[in-house]
Amino acid sequence: MPKLKTHKAAARRFEYTGSGTLVKTRQGKSHLRRKRSKRAARELSEMQPVFAGDLKRLRRMLPYA
Repeated sequence: MPKLKTHKAAARRFEYTGSGTLVKTRQGKSHLRRKRSKRAARELSEMQPVFAGDLKRLRRMLPYA
């Protein structure tokens, strides 16, 4: 069985938590943050679980994550 290739762009964007949940960073976080309230800006820094419909595709892209 040959080795599987990791999709490098996906590897940079997603990670597994200790409990095995696949998480991603929230969108809209790198730009125009001054307008947002402190609470909204703080919430953008939290990791967000991946939508269940995308899990099968992402697990195939990240075989060794």
